[in-house]
Amino acid sequence: MKIKVHPNYKEQEKAVQKLVETFFKKGKILVKGSRNIIKTNLLGDDDVNIKFFKKPGFFKSIIYTYFKETKAKRSYDYACYLVEKNILTPSPIAYAEERKNFGLLGNSFYISEQIHYDFTFRELIHNPLFPNRVLILEQFAEFTFRLHEAKINFLDHSPGNTLIVKKDDDHYDFYLIDLNRMKFEELSLEQRMDNFKKLWLSKRMVEVIAMRYAFLSGESEPKLRSILMKKSLAFKRKTARKKYFKKFIGKK
Repeated sequence: MKIKVHPNYKEQEKAVQKLVETFFKKGKILVKGSRNIIKTNLLGDDDVNIKFFKKPGFFKSIIYTYFKETKAKRSYDYACYLVEKNILTPSPIAYAEERKNFGLLGNSFYISEQIHYDFTFRELIHNPLFPNRVLILEQFAEFTFRLHEAKINFLDHSPGNTLIVKKDDDHYDFYLIDLNRMKFEELSLEQRMDNFKKLWLSKRMVEVIAMRYAFLSGESEPKLRSILMKKSLAFKRKTARKKYFKKFIGKK
């Protein structure tokens, strides 16, 4: 088992290794998917999250061994990069990779700080009367603008992947999670607005975000609103079609 521990946690390297070795015996499950599991456990006195990536199939294991970095390593590296750019994310602690026959990738793990958050972006979608909703959306637009200015294209910019912490009545912090899909590139205006599409924005949310983003970027607010609305609607329609065809095929 190869383990890389962040320099800030080097003194706890043995304890980090123990978390990985006892993953299936200890800890509390937070998320259990078909391929990934997230557990919480203690590292010293601190709560941490351990994300388990199940061993990929044979062909994918070849890809992750020889041609592409593993999801665990990318999660760690991208978290380090975000921290370097002053973008909030749970502090990276370590990643671990298990190698099987011929050095092929087996199970892998990513360990990070646990954030005790107040809500996610999803609550803003489902509750139009959410307290301070407009203010939060404006600050979220500022947060995403900083991402884009840092040349970060977060491909999984979706409702459940932004944790929100209320600092006081006028300020909120935003933490990105599920980091293994990112691109680092100069983003065009179209790409910037496209990056919001998975958030399932209502018309009112589009208006608030476009107005704040326009103020920060110096771009035309009507232009941004038009592009953002178009991108958002196209994504919703595409998702609806996929669900329909999946349901239709399932009936046959």
